[in-house]
Amino acid sequence: MEFNNVTAKALANVYFDGKVVSHGITLEDGTTKTFGVIYPGNYHFGTEAAERMEVIAGQCKVTLDGAEQVQSYAAGSYFDVPANSGFTIEVEGELAQYICSYLQD
Repeated sequence: MEFNNVTAKALANVYFDGKVVSHGITLEDGTTKTFGVIYPGNYHFGTEAAERMEVIAGQCKVTLDGAEQVQSYAAGSYFDVPANSGFTIEVEGELAQYICSYLQD
């Protein structure tokens, strides 16, 4: 996937001692996205805005806050996370790579 005509943030967002790393961009229309890599492990993230997480490489298992069911996602799939919520993501084996888009109401 490629994004054209963007403003990129040079500093990375680094979480969980470097096990999750992302960079942010702002598109021409003002919307923002982050994209990055997730190393094997189990991590919990909170959300303020609603998000769509697209898995672009690798695979992961996700449990949304308040849900008991674990869902598996492979490259080419996505999951949505409600605003003011969160999710636990588990990556086993190879890295997972993602693009996070912030959803508008």
